[in-house]
Amino acid sequence: METIDTQTWIILAGIVVLAMIAVGAWFVYQKKQSHKLQERFGPEYGRTVSELGSRTKGESELKAREKRVERLEILPLAPPEAARFSEAWQALQGRFVDNPKGVVVQAEQLVRELMAKRGYPMGDFERRAGDISVDHPDVVANYRAAQAIAVRDQRGSADTEELRKAVVHYRALFDELLEVREPRQEIIVEKRVAAR
Repeated sequence: METIDTQTWIILAGIVVLAMIAVGAWFVYQKKQSHKLQERFGPEYGRTVSELGSRTKGESELKAREKRVERLEILPLAPPEAARFSEAWQALQGRFVDNPKGVVVQAEQLVRELMAKRGYPMGDFERRAGDISVDHPDVVANYRAAQAIAVRDQRGSADTEELRKAVVHYRALFDELLEVREPRQEIIVEKRVAAR
């Protein structure tokens, strides 16, 4: 009888050890996942976790963003399109002194147009910011800051310096989104097709 009891204890001890190993592995996995998300999203990770009230909810939201953006077809711009957007931005900046309020509105519109051209969906602001945070986490804070100033401006409570900062914030996002397709790749492909 004592042999069965000893064998039972050994089996139970083995089960407990395996369970502890499984729990330990799960914690290590979760920690790696958290670290990976923190690395990818930078300050947006902390903002999302804080806004949603827990690490689990925040990380779930960030993973959902990643999955949503994976399904999108985000495309770089062709060089002529990039040039058109750059020229539009230069013209916009040149009008700031004469019409700072109007330029902030135009800057937001130009950023939205650029996002749409690249393939980002144009849902509400939080959805746009969330989508941007997946590929451009370093500048999404600029987008949020610019939007906050634009909202204050709509209420009549933003001064000219804040409006200037909004344009600077929009510019940071604009520059990041102005990804251009390399023309040399297109030329190589065209030459190969022509050679056949």
